[in-house]
Amino acid sequence: MRSLLLAASQNRWLRDHATHYSFVRGTVSRFMPGETLDDALGAAEALRSKKIGTVFTHLGENIKDRAEAQQVAEHYLEVLERIGARGLQAEISVKLTQLGLDLSPDLCFDYLKNIIGRAEKNSIVWIDMEASNYVDVTLDLYRRALQAYPNVGVCLQAYLHRTHDDLAKLLPLRPSIRLVKGAYNEPPEIAFPRKQDVDENYFALGKEMLRAKKQNRCGRAAFGTHDVALIKRLSEFASAEGFRKADFEVQMLYGIQRAEQERLANEGCTSMVLVAYGSYWYPWFVRRLAERPANLWFMVRNVFAA
Repeated sequence: MRSLLLAASQNRWLRDHATHYSFVRGTVSRFMPGETLDDALGAAEALRSKKIGTVFTHLGENIKDRAEAQQVAEHYLEVLERIGARGLQAEISVKLTQLGLDLSPDLCFDYLKNIIGRAEKNSIVWIDMEASNYVDVTLDLYRRALQAYPNVGVCLQAYLHRTHDDLAKLLPLRPSIRLVKGAYNEPPEIAFPRKQDVDENYFALGKEMLRAKKQNRCGRAAFGTHDVALIKRLSEFASAEGFRKADFEVQMLYGIQRAEQERLANEGCTSMVLVAYGSYWYPWFVRRLAERPANLWFMVRNVFAA
């Protein structure tokens, strides 16, 4: 099922047609509050009332038009301005291919550094990780950015065999890391095919991040997962290592494991929610279904409710 969903996420015909079906749009509304920035800001206000922070991401990827990439960069500058105006506990997460990476790494870096430079110094601009063929160039640009701006973080994917080495190479730079499982269709020579192996690698990488944070070799150690059992294992490890609750950070997607998000916040942990918005939601949404195929049944129920 996961493989079928990941293949569907890359299907152009489905992308052009599925978005017009009401049952699909109804399901998407569970995972994103709306398509506009105002929708996302409203969700962030509601989350703030529950002591939960927000990470905004404007959906889109693989932009190959320079003017469009510039529009995305300008949009993120507007997001930062509006975050500041509202005094939100909020950050942003960007995809480099949305900032013109496919056109030119140097062009992409110019847009990226302008965004980081406008962000609050006590917040992080997160760089999303995309498919495996983008890992090297993404990490190269992250290292360049980190040399000039300490308030930039990068996402690493636990399902990739290479991630253990990537983390080891980054730690001397005192990075901020958001660890996720991974949501792209990768061959077994590149990524662990079995969920159990991904989970164990995630736990091993998470422990390494927490040890590094304790030694001041990692700025932020954030865990992007909805796996409650895995969160519990990492939380118990952090507690045994003497971490304060506030230093244990979990980032989840809007609309998933809401009770767990609130439980973490109420216990004093750093609970963040990634709020996605924008019209280019189809591939992102189907990858979310692939991460947890049980969500597919939620969409099926919407079919019969329509």
